[in-house]
Amino acid sequence: MTLDEVRKDIDKIDDQLLVLLNQRMKLVHKVGEIKRSTKAIIYRPEREKQILDRMNAQNDGPLNKEAIEAIYLEIFAAARNIELPERVAYLGPEGSFTHQAAESRFGAMSEYMTLPTIKSVFEAVDTGRAKFGVIPIENNQEGIVYETVDLLNEMNVNVAAELKIPVHFALATEAENPSKIKRIYSKDIAFRQCRGFLNKYFEQTHPEEIQVESTSKAAKLAAEDPESAAICSEIAAKLFSLPILFNNIEDNSQNRTRFYILAKNFVNAKSENDKTTIIARLPDTDKPGILAAFLQDFKKAGINLTKIESRPYKGDEDFNFWFFIELEGFFQDDNVEKVFKKYKNSIKWLGSYVRNA
Repeated sequence: MTLDEVRKDIDKIDDQLLVLLNQRMKLVHKVGEIKRSTKAIIYRPEREKQILDRMNAQNDGPLNKEAIEAIYLEIFAAARNIELPERVAYLGPEGSFTHQAAESRFGAMSEYMTLPTIKSVFEAVDTGRAKFGVIPIENNQEGIVYETVDLLNEMNVNVAAELKIPVHFALATEAENPSKIKRIYSKDIAFRQCRGFLNKYFEQTHPEEIQVESTSKAAKLAAEDPESAAICSEIAAKLFSLPILFNNIEDNSQNRTRFYILAKNFVNAKSENDKTTIIARLPDTDKPGILAAFLQDFKKAGINLTKIESRPYKGDEDFNFWFFIELEGFFQDDNVEKVFKKYKNSIKWLGSYVRNA
């Protein structure tokens, strides 16, 4: 076949895809009408997971799992905007990894609110100014985000979903090669996580390292300074039209950040693979055996606890603690429900949601 013949075949398939996508969106519109009439929730992470699992199970390639997920997440986002456009708040600035996480689930079409603090995202969701909020909960290199944990204890919002994204840093610059770079802008954590690359590529020149409040700010400054570079996310470099000289410069390729999607009065349907997040405010935590007895009940029920973090009661002169806990299972599973009922006065349920492995 000639190149023109191949392109004509691609054009025919694109025409078919457009027809099929519009047919899908017409059905989505009907779903939206049904949901509005019953006041059902538009965002259904467990339903999206079912579709992705089904697509991956019958996939023969050459698309891989990641490509299928990227395509369908954009389709889901477009569909949600047809069902009911919803505002999404996220921890800024624009071009941050949280921005990247938000777009990975809600797509480029959604209406976004860029907010300056984790608390302001919680408040936007709590007051209804945003339907959903996206905030970091932990990084596998740096640990838990305690501000997020404390606000989950203090405020009445739910965890609707979790998502994990790989953290890849880029060196973006107007300079043609590293020898021309005299200054590098970035956030302190980015400098730490890219130290091996910096030592190797700038061993002779030793450019000045300038810490700024975000990698997005770093990209903005580097775009205005031709003798500088930024260590930033790919989305931040694109935002400021800053060319990327090197991709994936982080020392650890396994660097991942996990995010929560927050919502108000949100309850998921059960899926095949769920997690649950709770706060446990146990009485008399300064006495021996209180926590051990609590944990033993989960063990007896066959419930795997995947995370437990202790946090102090603020303003308490004694050394008493509450606990942030994640566990495998759905809150209405018989074994989970049994333990929850026993500790109904001590447990604050935050959400049960599809586990993002």
